[in-house]
Amino acid sequence: MREITASGQTVEEAVQSALEQLDTTRDQVDIEVIDEGKRGLFGIFGSKRAYVTVTISKNPIQETEDFIKEVTRNMNVDVTITTTVDNNHVTFELQGDNIAILIGKRGQTLNALQYLVNLALNKDSKQFYGATLDAEGYRERRQETLKSLATKMADKAIHLNKKVALEPMPAFERKIIHSALQRRNEISTYSDGDEPHRHIVIKP
Repeated sequence: MREITASGQTVEEAVQSALEQLDTTRDQVDIEVIDEGKRGLFGIFGSKRAYVTVTISKNPIQETEDFIKEVTRNMNVDVTITTTVDNNHVTFELQGDNIAILIGKRGQTLNALQYLVNLALNKDSKQFYGATLDAEGYRERRQETLKSLATKMADKAIHLNKKVALEPMPAFERKIIHSALQRRNEISTYSDGDEPHRHIVIKP
């Protein structure tokens, strides 16, 4: 972490001096005023310089990238990360050999990693970020699979004229199922059970 103590005739002057020395901008730093100083008579006699300590803020997105690299390295998977920021949502797209290890059965490993990534991203952040961890487009493929599953199981519920329960899945996957079936008036959907065994029930 880089920090510097700077002085000036005013607090603002001291801050600007520190920003120039750190080669950064105000929105990237934390500022602590050590002494506000004193202008003195006519701005000269008895004047006292202002002192501030300026510290470059932690970048939660960069730190989370480093966290992902460390975790995947420990899993013996070498990845490159493409990061996309859209307002307060961050998508980390992973590419590399043996990527299937990071995805796991039905995305279970990837979902667990995504949970950890969300925790890491918001650990010291001043604002809340939502995070999506993807691996070579798996999320989009999984979404299409879930939509197809939703249609198939809804048809089954109608055909059997009884409730059909799906396998447990995380909240964001359940949301895909609910959304895919919300326009079908002949069935209704709801979630049942407790995490991590919470699942969707399709009811005629």
